[in-house]
Amino acid sequence: MHEPRRLPPLTALRAFEAAARRLGFKAAAEELSLTPTAISHQVRQLEDWLGLRLFEREVRRVRLTEAGQRLYPAVRDGFDGIAAAAATLRARRPRPAVTLSTTRGFAARWLLPRLPGLAAVAPEVDLHLHAADEPVPLAPGAADLAIRYGPPPGPGVAATTLLPGRFAPVCAPGLPLPDPAALARVPRLRFAWRLRDAHTPDWPRWRRAAGLPADAPGGELAFSDEAHAIQAAIAGQGVALASLALVADALAEGLLRLPFGPVLDGHDFRLLAAPQAAGTPAVDAVHDWLREEARIFLARHAGLFANDGEDPGSSKP
Repeated sequence: MHEPRRLPPLTALRAFEAAARRLGFKAAAEELSLTPTAISHQVRQLEDWLGLRLFEREVRRVRLTEAGQRLYPAVRDGFDGIAAAAATLRARRPRPAVTLSTTRGFAARWLLPRLPGLAAVAPEVDLHLHAADEPVPLAPGAADLAIRYGPPPGPGVAATTLLPGRFAPVCAPGLPLPDPAALARVPRLRFAWRLRDAHTPDWPRWRRAAGLPADAPGGELAFSDEAHAIQAAIAGQGVALASLALVADALAEGLLRLPFGPVLDGHDFRLLAAPQAAGTPAVDAVHDWLREEARIFLARHAGLFANDGEDPGSSKP
């Protein structure tokens, strides 16, 4: 049977190691966030335990005695070994990961430009982004969080409105589109809507809201991806009926303009959390970051989302 080790107080050893390495009680105190008096007291405690003097106290400095010179390498190497082992173990610790599912258009136009902000506020979290227009289950192994366009989910799923669903025609600043009648001379850009109901913000619904004939003269360019339709509008290839949430930054940068109304209300973008994931620190960190980013975004573009019935292009060139 091994006898228990007889070790000096660890706090005293820590104070001694810092003072011996820095050759001063004041420098050791600054390193350990203590006072020089506390360092002196802990070193004195170690000297009393050993029955030996470890430092020669001089004016404004200290010097190791022979006993201190013998003790210092052992204490230094012991602390170095502990620090190295702890660092290795921390590096092997699995990082928390959060899977976020959203549409390809939302990922490309809104989420991706903001992801560096998540790394700044939650550097310990790995984000796995799943971009697809078909929703995936909110379940282990599928998704912890989802940003979805559509009606409120059923019971049992925590949902927060993230961004309002408002849609309007947008085009490049140089595209000649003075009024709705000019739509006959400019290609309409559209994409395939997965969700189709009375709230679908497509061109037929917009023409009805604008009081235009149901038959739409002129050509079309059809895309399978919403982000591609928006990019085509930025390139001046036509006019897109786009989500204001996804084009607000491009409008602010002058890459797009709102030529005229009306604005259509659709479904909102909602942030959904898997029941079993809500409340975990990593998921909560991503959830809170998304809500804060949305708040900042809406404050920056407050005029664009004011649902006051005005023509959003009335003040545009």
